[in-house]
Amino acid sequence: MKPQVHEHQKKLTHVSKYIIALLFLTTVGFAQNINKLDENGQKHGLWKGVYEESKRPRYEGTFEHGKEVGMFKFFDDTKAGTVIATREFNAKDNSCYTIFYNQNKHKVSEGKLVNKQFEGEWKYYHEDLPSVMTSEIYVNGKLNGIRKVFYKSGEIAEETSYKDGIKNGPYKSTAENGIVLEESVYKNGVYDGQTIYRNVDGQVSGQGMYKNGKKVGMWKMLQKGKLKDVNMNYQNKNFKKPVMPKQGDVRVEVKDETKIPQDNIDEKMGRKMTK
Repeated sequence: MKPQVHEHQKKLTHVSKYIIALLFLTTVGFAQNINKLDENGQKHGLWKGVYEESKRPRYEGTFEHGKEVGMFKFFDDTKAGTVIATREFNAKDNSCYTIFYNQNKHKVSEGKLVNKQFEGEWKYYHEDLPSVMTSEIYVNGKLNGIRKVFYKSGEIAEETSYKDGIKNGPYKSTAENGIVLEESVYKNGVYDGQTIYRNVDGQVSGQGMYKNGKKVGMWKMLQKGKLKDVNMNYQNKNFKKPVMPKQGDVRVEVKDETKIPQDNIDEKMGRKMTK
């Protein structure tokens, strides 16, 4: 019996060595099939980039003769390797749907890029919440239509009309309790038209006309609790807009830096990739 056992152990050892060798070859073969170039020197197939200093994973995605296809994932430079962005490429319209995440895996913003320009609706979220903070519509990289800002409760805070990236048309600012604080009109980026300001109690605090960004004609202005007529054509009076109430944590004007600059989108999303 002992010779048979010894022979069996020899067979197991041989099989184990074969499996280890096979796994090694498979791993090597897989490694050789990533980060490849085609005959024209273009990225082709699965690519995985790393951060230069830490050598941690930076991105992974598939190229087809130099062009991104399908889903790309981008990771932060930590041991956790949290996904901080995804980009899904569509060859049909040369677009990619982009989603940014924070370190807590909550969405920061999302929307579509076409030819590296913002297109269609882009959404920005309240920090660590699923509720939308800002909704914007883009056409060829420029704001068009109604830009909306929301409170965390979901109530509307601000509505601004845009055309080709410039404020044009009605504007409205609303307190979270529903009181309309401001109703005005923009033309070519400045006030132009009838404007009404209200305080937190809903009382009119200023009402009149703007022309090319300046107050003109008769204005009704709240002074010592009463509305008084003031002729803005003759009075050199500085009328200050009423102080708006605290609108939660809503940033009524989302600054440009909260979005990824279009001329830097590649760098921000990791297109300057390490081979």
